[in-house]
Amino acid sequence: MLTVLIDYESGNLHSAHKAFERMAREENAGEVLVSGRAEDVARADRIVLPGDGAFPHCRAELSSKSGLEAALREAVEDKARPFMGICIGMQMMASKGLEHTETTGFGWVPGTVRPITPAAGQKVPHMGWNDLVLNGAAHPVLEGIASGDHAYFVHSYQVEVDDPAQRLATVDYGAPVTAIIGRDNMIGAQFHPEKSQKAGLRMIANFLKWAP
Repeated sequence: MLTVLIDYESGNLHSAHKAFERMAREENAGEVLVSGRAEDVARADRIVLPGDGAFPHCRAELSSKSGLEAALREAVEDKARPFMGICIGMQMMASKGLEHTETTGFGWVPGTVRPITPAAGQKVPHMGWNDLVLNGAAHPVLEGIASGDHAYFVHSYQVEVDDPAQRLATVDYGAPVTAIIGRDNMIGAQFHPEKSQKAGLRMIANFLKWAP
């Protein structure tokens, strides 16, 4: 089994790579490879798309890598390979983002990435630890994770989904803020599982065993 973390020069992959490698060893879940090569994505059994920074920049960087987006779409859409988006990688699952300029996403989870509107006294970016609130729907990647578990966030925008059933978890930041989205063979985390200790490592382990 091969899990590929896509490297498209839009984020520090070191901590994510180490966390996925650790859980792959513990779960006997095969090899974890960091790669920006379309051929590696094409042969992957599972795919992870991280991303840090701004939606338009990440989207442009991904599109600029020869054959990479086409290989990603074929693997996820046609071959139904399990996919996890992290941070901006999750936001790109939406229909479009409104950061700086309107930017088209993959359209896998219909919705729009909009600025967080903080309550009085709260700051943007939403940064640090917050408690997950699961929507109650069972999901294999969330097995062993419960409302109240902590996750680590750094973001100023959130995905507003068109279908509430595809918002699997939120956090409270004056109002519900999307934390996890998903459908079919795809799941996305706005937080960083690799930095979220117990809950994050459990989510990674579950993903490495997931067979949607």
